Amino acid sequence: MHPMKMRVGASLVVAGLMLSMPVVQADFIGHGGMVRSVDVSPDGSRVITGSFDYTARVWSFGDQTEIAVLDHHEGPVTSVTFGPSGKRALTTSDDFTAFLWDMDTFQPIHRLSGHKHKVMTSTFSKNGKMAATGAWDRSIKVWDLETGKETQSLTAKSPVNAVRFFDEGKMLVSGGHHPTIELWDVKTGDARGKIEGHLMGITALSVSPDGNQLLSASIDKSIRLWDLETQKELQKIDVRDGQVYDVSFSPDGTHALTSGKDGYIVEWNLETGKPINEVSAHERIAWSVKFTPDGRFAVSASSDEQARVWHMETGDRIGLMARIGAEPQPWLESDHPGAKIYTKCANCHALNAEGPSRSGPHFGALFGRKAGSVKGYRYSSALTDVDFEWDEKSIFRLFDEGPDKMLPGTKMPVQRVTDAAELNDLIDYLRELTAPQ
Repeated sequence: MHPMKMRVGASLVVAGLMLSMPVVQADFIGHGGMVRSVDVSPDGSRVITGSFDYTARVWSFGDQTEIAVLDHHEGPVTSVTFGPSGKRALTTSDDFTAFLWDMDTFQPIHRLSGHKHKVMTSTFSKNGKMAATGAWDRSIKVWDLETGKETQSLTAKSPVNAVRFFDEGKMLVSGGHHPTIELWDVKTGDARGKIEGHLMGITALSVSPDGNQLLSASIDKSIRLWDLETQKELQKIDVRDGQVYDVSFSPDGTHALTSGKDGYIVEWNLETGKPINEVSAHERIAWSVKFTPDGRFAVSASSDEQARVWHMETGDRIGLMARIGAEPQPWLESDHPGAKIYTKCANCHALNAEGPSRSGPHFGALFGRKAGSVKGYRYSSALTDVDFEWDEKSIFRLFDEGPDKMLPGTKMPVQRVTDAAELNDLIDYLRELTAPQ
């Protein structure tokens, strides 16, 4: 076993001894090395992370619990990406390979081999039938994902850090250690142009949802917006002090999200070039960041071995959990049928005002309390001007419809309870647990 894989839950194995470690927060914790890449599934329900501990991990977005460990690489995992349906994912590695994974069974479908250096990036075509990978041997390879066979190999100007399909999968764009961004015809392998403007190497690329524009990030401390048809620069944005390591379009294509050396994630207005929200997400490098499909949240990955969820409107960290033992946890010993479901609520909510600060408001005297009324809690705009109380009916609606439908823009991640009997059990337990003492 690789030494970096020896972290086990809330303990650490050192020289054969099991050392206790306090569980301080939820987040996406479990990797034993820096988290180099993150992606969110198209339906927003899952997160995938790739780490230098040689693994990729799949997580539930709603409660930030680990679902599966993808453990077939023999070197650090450099990138992860979901396919357009969410049923498949790609991982790349320093071991010169990429894997195509089944997201139902969490088993590899194909091992994509042929590169002769670190594979740093991968991308799916829009229809999910093709993939492209880029490596530090300067090669870009195109793959038929039904057969796992290589269909095209291109040679870039420099070691490759980023590749993306556009024009319905007919074209590729690539960037790497050289400042020039290159465009390629997928069928013929011919170069179809170049985009110039950056002063140093390219770290990340993102194609807009409509396929017409490109965002590029560089270690020259800038991101740039380009028209893919004319290959002309539309906007240059100078980012905070530090190199930029990732950039992504918002779901509506009007904003950009960046992460970088200073640990910040920043949301940018692409029309004005001005920051909208800045979040000090990590104390170490933030290597990767992605929007959720609804644009409300961002997930960041860092050298601190964690990925974290952020509500971009408020900048609040979602799922932050206080040290275990900081307040009573009766749900862990209760035989009430709603107690098991409540454990997910406990990640984000304290029982009362005296409890530890968490990402959601406390539950003290919940029933009959006006929504958005906890003093000192920073609510999102979705709850600052509402006029209803929390009761059986409103809580049922919240979990039946989903918070994103009932309260668009809320900080609460999508947490639906689709079984009516289970939801009534949860509501009954909430009433019992939060009743004034």
